[in-house]
Amino acid sequence: MKVEQIYTGCLAHAAYYIESKGEAVIIDPLREVQPYLDRAAADNAKIKYIFETHFHADFVSGHLDLKNKTGATIVFGPTAKPNYDALIAEDNQIFKVGEYQIKVLHTPGHTMESTTYLLFDENGKEHGIVTGDTLFIGDVGRPDLAQHVVSDLTEEILAGHLFDSLRTKIMPLSDDLIVYPNHGAGSACGKKMSKETTDTLGNQKAVNYALRADMTKEEFIKELLTGLTAPPKYFPQNVMMNIQGYKSFDDVMEKASQPLSPLDFEAMATETGAVVLDVRHQSEFIKGHIPNSIFIGIDGGFAPWVGALIADVSQPILLVTPEGREEETVTRLARVGFDNTLGYLEGGFENWKKSSKEYDTITSISADEFKSRLENKIPVFDVRKEGEFKAEHVADAKHTSLDALNSHLNDYPQDETFYVHCQGGYRSVIAASILKSRGIHNLVDVAGGYKAIKEAGVEVTDYVCPSTLS
Repeated sequence: MKVEQIYTGCLAHAAYYIESKGEAVIIDPLREVQPYLDRAAADNAKIKYIFETHFHADFVSGHLDLKNKTGATIVFGPTAKPNYDALIAEDNQIFKVGEYQIKVLHTPGHTMESTTYLLFDENGKEHGIVTGDTLFIGDVGRPDLAQHVVSDLTEEILAGHLFDSLRTKIMPLSDDLIVYPNHGAGSACGKKMSKETTDTLGNQKAVNYALRADMTKEEFIKELLTGLTAPPKYFPQNVMMNIQGYKSFDDVMEKASQPLSPLDFEAMATETGAVVLDVRHQSEFIKGHIPNSIFIGIDGGFAPWVGALIADVSQPILLVTPEGREEETVTRLARVGFDNTLGYLEGGFENWKKSSKEYDTITSISADEFKSRLENKIPVFDVRKEGEFKAEHVADAKHTSLDALNSHLNDYPQDETFYVHCQGGYRSVIAASILKSRGIHNLVDVAGGYKAIKEAGVEVTDYVCPSTLS
């Protein structure tokens, strides 16, 4: 059976292309649809259906643009209520694609409309299941996202639905079926997904904690909800865009593809209140950047960090990018719903410097220099995730995680110089740029982060729970 996984690493997202006898379907497409059009054209195939496993929270689907460009029918599972024309399938409804069949299995739990698609090959044999966020490799979808959109749902109610869906719809299926999930390791839609992106259902029954045959519903709910962190702030906004509709990606690209001279760039930033987003490498940003600009490098976890740190997807944005990467940056912003990019700095930051415009820098020191300064009991701030900090950290360091940085602003010294680090040097520069944009300039970045700090022989300690302290 011809099932192709189209995996996008920066979002840990998997879309699927299925083709038989000149008919094709796309499942869970990303915002930019040209790759799917090109793939179908290579097979001389017509896209017949666009299947959605649920209303996604971590990205904006390309289903509407794909429908407009192909005439394909958008299909959701039972209970979905989109604000546009779509086919709302019934549980167990079967769709034909060439010689293949696709059966709808309603599997609520991650969200109430969540649906798994059971694939049959040309011989009528069950081949695999496209599970969306119902079942991952090594994990299942978190059940606390839909409650941010539907007020009368709780995470406990959703977790109970997910338990029932797994045991009545998924686990009775054949062990040799291939599991095709919507996400892999790195996605915020689960807790501990595997780096593998497919597996057999039989192996998942053996190794996935959520599929233990002897697990009670109460045990399942407790284990699933334990350790969940707050979802990124942009998730509810992406859900609403997927439900209500959105601007055409072509229109977003046209508006954003505006090269601006330093003079025009500066004027537009002032007039619109746009965030100046600099996506170059952190080593370049440290050496020079536009005052008050925010750094989130395109070569790191770009889109999720934008979504976590810029609160409103409608926020106007102006870009400073490496030359030639403007379109890529706009695309990756649009994937997570940031459609209001107004343009980019023509000629990049070097053109800003040539125009004699004011620019700022960040003081950065090596881990060896940091080690020598620690003798003076300097204030140190660790912006890694809570789990990273608890596992091990610089002795006496204070934890202010990057995703919650704005709630920690009062923790930073107003006059005394302090030091900021992360794991490898990317997140600390993001933090430094945000702090500087808030008027906090008395900081020093530690290059190379905790990895370099530990290699330099700095004293480290693991976390001690306050309740155990005497």
